[in-house]
Amino acid sequence: MSLDFWDARYATEDYVFGTAPNAFLTSQAERVRPGMRTLAIADGEGRNGVWLAEQEAQVHAIDFSAAALEKSRKLAAARGVTLEIEQADVLNWTWPEAAYDLVVAIFIQFAPPPERDRIIAGIRRTLKPGGTLILQGYTPKQIEFATGGPPSAANMYTAALLREWFGDWDIIHLAEHESFISEGTHHHGMSALIDLVAKKP
Repeated sequence: MSLDFWDARYATEDYVFGTAPNAFLTSQAERVRPGMRTLAIADGEGRNGVWLAEQEAQVHAIDFSAAALEKSRKLAAARGVTLEIEQADVLNWTWPEAAYDLVVAIFIQFAPPPERDRIIAGIRRTLKPGGTLILQGYTPKQIEFATGGPPSAANMYTAALLREWFGDWDIIHLAEHESFISEGTHHHGMSALIDLVAKKP
C-alpha cells in the first residue's frame, strides 16, 4: 500500500482508528514500566503510542504517513504527553540493534510476504535481550469477517507462523480468538485475532 493510500486514509479530522488504545495492549499494562524505551511500529494516529507514554514509557513512534503523525502529535498534546515521532517506511528503516525494552506491533499487517520478513527480522534485531514484544494481528479467517485489515489472507498471522518467527524466544502468551472490537471506523465488528507476548532471551 502506497504512501498516497495512507495519507488519503488519514486526511480527515476524525481519528479513523479511534483515540482509545488497543484493548489487548492495555490488558498488558503490567508489562509497561516507567522509563522503558519503547518502539511503537506503524503507530498511525497515535492511539497506542500516546497510551504508552501515559504509562510513562519513553516512546519512539514510527509511521509511513505524515498525515497520521500530525494527528499523533495533536493527540499527544491533548493528553499532555510527548512522543519521539519519526516518519519512516519500516520496510526500508534501519532498525537499531538492541535498542528497545519493549516493541509494540498492533495490526501491522500491511506488508505481504516476503517484505514482511524484513519487519520480523527488524523486530528481532531491535529488541534488547530481556525485552518484550507485544503483538496483535488478524488470522486468515478475518477475510470472512471483513471488519478490518488487508484483503489478503497471505498478510495474516497464524500461531504456527508466530512460533516459526519467535519460537526461540520465551512465549509468555499466544492465543487465537474471535472477539468483537471497535477501533474507529476501520476496525469494527467481530474479528479473527491472534495475540502474542514474547520475551527475547
